Amino acid sequence: MSLAEVAAVVGGQVARDDGVMVTGPAFIDSRAVVPGGLFVAIEGEHADGHTYAEAAVDAGAAAVLGTRDTGVPGVIVADPVAALGRLARHVLDALRDVTVLALTGSQGKTGTKDYLAQVLTAVGPTVATAGNFNNEIGVPLTVLRATPDTAYLVVEMGARGLGHIGYLCELAPPRVAAVLNVGTAHIGEFGGQAAIAQAKGEIVEALPPDGTAVLNSDDDLTAAMGERTSARVLTFGTSGDVTWRGLELDELDRPSFEIGYAGTWRPVRLGQAGQHQVSNAAAAAAMAVAVGVGIEVVAHALTGSVATSRWRMELHERPDGLVVVNDAYNANPASMRAAIQTVARIGAARDGRSVAVLGVMLELGDESAAAHADLGRVAARAGVDVVVTVGQEAAAIAAGARDVPGWSGEAIVTASRDEALRWVMENVSAPDVVLVKASRGAALEHVADALIAHRPTEGDSR
Repeated sequence: MSLAEVAAVVGGQVARDDGVMVTGPAFIDSRAVVPGGLFVAIEGEHADGHTYAEAAVDAGAAAVLGTRDTGVPGVIVADPVAALGRLARHVLDALRDVTVLALTGSQGKTGTKDYLAQVLTAVGPTVATAGNFNNEIGVPLTVLRATPDTAYLVVEMGARGLGHIGYLCELAPPRVAAVLNVGTAHIGEFGGQAAIAQAKGEIVEALPPDGTAVLNSDDDLTAAMGERTSARVLTFGTSGDVTWRGLELDELDRPSFEIGYAGTWRPVRLGQAGQHQVSNAAAAAAMAVAVGVGIEVVAHALTGSVATSRWRMELHERPDGLVVVNDAYNANPASMRAAIQTVARIGAARDGRSVAVLGVMLELGDESAAAHADLGRVAARAGVDVVVTVGQEAAAIAAGARDVPGWSGEAIVTASRDEALRWVMENVSAPDVVLVKASRGAALEHVADALIAHRPTEGDSR
């Protein structure tokens, strides 16, 4: 598109037009310039993208979308984020042959999205959300990566309030929409599970009558959303249209099972740890079935799938045999519970200790203290041998673990990442397994990375 065409779509004014054409996707990180792309200059809390506009163009960007003249070719608008959304919808409308599949849920979104993208890639060109770019910036950035060759566009959608998902569906109207579950993530912002369910259900309300709503039959609040759409409903779960049987877990808690739909069953072996991955895989399978992919193709692609988003149940085995599970990207009560149960099972299978390094779960509002204490009780009842908490807000996890009668484990309270890392470095060894998990703000991936990189010398018991 020319700058004049971009300006006409977003309601902006052209600045310093030298005849440049935008030929690449939009992007917001000036350190990762897309040649021919459109740099969107956003003024955030810690940095103003306009400061880097000239450098982005010098590095190969075609132009800048921002609120002011930056001395390089660009389009000036009042709100770059809103303009980005309008541009995405315009481009998507021009791509008539692309099928949009959208998904949301309180947990499991990114894992399911990654499974689905790999299944659909087996049958056609697919573009999917990178990482968890699932908000009013990330969704249009994903859309603008699509091309005329794209067959499937997989869009992860997150919400922090009512109307958010509805808006995202205006930018990327789905043909298939899935709700994975309604949990307690961000409950401090929503005010309760009913409000979370109302917000998540906006995704099925956006479906056309000939679309498909994919819903979790094991979650009552999610299953009830079938009443909020005129689209076809396809369920997944232990009693869903897409279901599984014969679940087994290996020594690293990687699931093997048969997945079934319409009387046909095929074997699947996942490479990611955790029993909760089975539901994520079934959700992806149901979404793929909704667009006509056969269950045989689905099962084969799931078995060959790999982790494509960082710091989510990443399994690392050091040369000395220590296993580190890096799940440090984010956390909420449900995902914490699943990760803790996974590491406890791995520890038991390896005859080593299970060590859970746990930081704060954010955005829980008034429920925060109780939720952290309950998590400690979950860890103790699961049989975790050592709970290491990081930071003041996470200390309640240790207190909760100590409250469980008969727990023979140990709870260590540390004040910082560095202190936690020192303790773990000095006290774990093969065949132990260490889980590292917290909300994004805790940045515990630094602990996991340092632990993975450590190479004990001969005679070093760590």
